[in-house]
Amino acid sequence: MKVSVIIPCYNEKNSLLKLLALVKEAPVKEKEVVLVDDASEDGTREMIKATLEKEVDQVVYHEKNMGKGAAIRSGLERVSGDIVIIQDADLEYDPMEYPKLIEPILTGKADVVFGSRFVGGGPHRVHLFWHYVGNKILTLFSTCSVT
Repeated sequence: MKVSVIIPCYNEKNSLLKLLALVKEAPVKEKEVVLVDDASEDGTREMIKATLEKEVDQVVYHEKNMGKGAAIRSGLERVSGDIVIIQDADLEYDPMEYPKLIEPILTGKADVVFGSRFVGGGPHRVHLFWHYVGNKILTLFSTCSVT
């Protein structure tokens, strides 16, 4: 399975080189990298044009800053992989964890996986909305002190 990695970036000159090196080292057999520059103003765009265009599969340049959502949509229009990973350029997420992200998809346990920096310990299923609401109500009543 081919994995497409979309990297939306805006003013990421200081972290982009390191991130691309980590993405290239990520333990995924077949991957493509689509870099989307969202009208960076700190020299990121110039760095991409000077050295990074030949290091990635595709580069998209926005003429004006349109936000992360627009950058992701631009990247999605160009991917050819079976699985898509969105990798922020600020090094917040570790590309070495790609196998953990895509494993539930490969094994048929999930159609989509969202990474979270808040929930640790491996995969978690999404709870049904009303179970969530019920749990919140029970928690509220059980933690209220009676005076």
